[in-house]
Amino acid sequence: MTIRVVVVDDQALVRTGFESILASEEDIEIVGAASDGADALDVCAATSPDVVVMDIRMPVMDGVEATRHLTAGVPVGGTPRVLILTTFDLDELVHAAIRAGASGFLLKDAPPEELFNAVRVIADGGAMLAPSVTQRLLVHFAQSGAHAASSEAQHRVGRLTSREREVLELIARGLSNQEIGEAMFVAETTVKTHVGRIFMKLDARDRVQAAVVAFDAGLVLPGDR
Repeated sequence: MTIRVVVVDDQALVRTGFESILASEEDIEIVGAASDGADALDVCAATSPDVVVMDIRMPVMDGVEATRHLTAGVPVGGTPRVLILTTFDLDELVHAAIRAGASGFLLKDAPPEELFNAVRVIADGGAMLAPSVTQRLLVHFAQSGAHAASSEAQHRVGRLTSREREVLELIARGLSNQEIGEAMFVAETTVKTHVGRIFMKLDARDRVQAAVVAFDAGLVLPGDR
């Protein structure tokens, strides 16, 4: 299946470069491009992409606000998944973008293979949430005061069984389904079943959103491994 992609970046050369790189793959089709978040909303409304490769720092409307609109289904035309691009892996806006519904982020200087993989994983319903990124998110939330457990998040986590809570904790630490299976001594297919139920009970569409709920509920804290 061809993955429909829109590239958003305020620097024309960078934008064109990403378009060319992505278009070199047979299963990826560039259906549009935009120079800022506001323009991206119009382009996405017209093209209905599967994935939006989004710069985070842009004029008019930044990547965070654009992501918030897109993941909320605005404009009408589907809810594409968003891959955030950033120059700095500790960019504070990355954390805001993940809260806004982004399915992951990638550094702009990442090799093409990582970009291809990220687009494919996100298009397939996955999320780019590495353990190192998870730890930085936890530290950021703690420093910003977000480590105070949210009653809403605790209520949502309260819907889970003890086994599902254990799986959610490992998701929030950045473990893959295979790694979770190995840690819990169960088959990967069993883990996938648990993950699906967790997403449904938390009203989360991917691992990133589920992890944020775990952070907000105080299920995972800075320093946890």
